Amino acid sequence: MTQALVEFDTVVKRFGSFTAVKELNLEIHKGEFVAIMGPSGCGKTTTLRMLAGLDQPTDGEIRFSGRRMNDVGPSERDTPLVWQTLALFPFLNVVKNVEFGLKMRGMDAPTRHAKAMDWLQRLEIGEFATRDISQLSGGQRQRVALARALVTEPEILLLDEPLSALDAHLVIRMQGVLTRLQRELGITFVYVTHSQSEAFAMADRVVIMSNGLIEQIGTPQEIYREPSSRFVAEFVGRNNIIEGEVTRTAGGKVTINSPVGSCTAALPSQMKVKKGEPLSFVVSADVISLSNTKPKGENIIACELISEEFIGSVATLFVETASGAELKAQIQQRDLTKLDTSPGARIHLSWPSASVHILPQTSNLQGEMT
Repeated sequence: MTQALVEFDTVVKRFGSFTAVKELNLEIHKGEFVAIMGPSGCGKTTTLRMLAGLDQPTDGEIRFSGRRMNDVGPSERDTPLVWQTLALFPFLNVVKNVEFGLKMRGMDAPTRHAKAMDWLQRLEIGEFATRDISQLSGGQRQRVALARALVTEPEILLLDEPLSALDAHLVIRMQGVLTRLQRELGITFVYVTHSQSEAFAMADRVVIMSNGLIEQIGTPQEIYREPSSRFVAEFVGRNNIIEGEVTRTAGGKVTINSPVGSCTAALPSQMKVKKGEPLSFVVSADVISLSNTKPKGENIIACELISEEFIGSVATLFVETASGAELKAQIQQRDLTKLDTSPGARIHLSWPSASVHILPQTSNLQGEMT
């Protein structure tokens, strides 16, 4: 990969006695769409603000194309920021809002007007150029904010939860708009969000943060299928985390005794475990098969149906084992008709050992272990 466009080198940010970001090391490359996500207070917005120059690191160094940026102010950086609140000027009409950044750079009126109109047309809102901001819908305002940020043709665009105030159908549409623009323009996007669906739908890489630290960096598929910690596994959604004690290793598989019963997973070649050691498995809700009768195969767990949750075409079933442990499984709504889903119905869950992810543990993830 080419030299990093942005480098966070052991960056720390403190506010008084509170440390918001702790020794952050992160590289962002030209043309990437990077999403930073995590719960409230994890440090993601502080990281974005430091990138924009609105906050300065307490320790460490931020570099753009190798140049140290710690003391470079926001106006001297080519890093426009699209805020959650959009921060449009209510006293200017649409085209004047988009022209504003070009005016501050000293561009003549005819040229900046032409460039602003070009971007409004690209974002399919040219017909609203002379309207007041108050006359626009939420989605239209979002596009004005994007046009205002992109009209200066920056090398990197920062976005702080820009879709959080939109209706669900507009969020989906704006995801498509953002992804298309990023691919067409080749601009580096750094996108802060708490929404897994937004990050996974658009980003090339996702950065998961917790308590000021990076928990994991990877593609959406890696984050979802191979979480690096219990925190990530719980944060990214419909995962079942099964904890137990190793009872057997054989044939490239490991078996644990857990509250839901005996469970088996494929054992990575670099991982060594011992009988009696604690081990945690992650089983995604969408890899689980369901049946009212006992099936053949691996990891068969008898349960009782507790409740159902419908989200579009997918249903999530919440079940309970005889020991009181709770599990969840996802199924296409069209397949529900094949099951007895009456309250208290007996349902068997099963999943292949190859679909299980073993959570890394310090004691048994050290390369060649004994």
